[in-house]
Amino acid sequence: MQIPKNAILLRIFIGEKDRSGPHPLYEAIVLKAREMNMAGATVLRGPIGFGHSSLLHTAKILRLSDDLPLIVELVDSEERINSFLPVLDAMMSNGSGLVTMEKVQVLQYGSGSISAPGL
Repeated sequence: MQIPKNAILLRIFIGEKDRSGPHPLYEAIVLKAREMNMAGATVLRGPIGFGHSSLLHTAKILRLSDDLPLIVELVDSEERINSFLPVLDAMMSNGSGLVTMEKVQVLQYGSGSISAPGL
C-alpha cells in the first residue's frame, strides 16, 4: 500500500472508558481502520489530560484513573480518511471526544529511505 506524500493525519482524542458496542472505542477504531484497509493506526496513552468536562484524568499513584486520555492517529490519503469519517462518527455517537485533521507530508512509509522535501 502506498500513501501519497501529501496525506492527512486524523487524530482522535478519547478516554480509555469510551466504548463502541462491546469493545473499547480505541480498539474498535483500530479494528475498523484495519478492516477498511487504512494505511495504519496507532493508539497513544496520555499520563494526564482533561477535556470538555474539565475533569482531570491522571496516572498518578494517589489519584488512579481508569479513564486515562488516549489519542488514536491514522495517516492516509485525504480520500481514504474522508471515507472513514462517517464510520468514525457512528462509532463515537454515544460518547464524547475530539477529532482533528491536518495536512501532513509523508517522508517514509514502510522500509524505504527518508528523503528531505525538495531533494
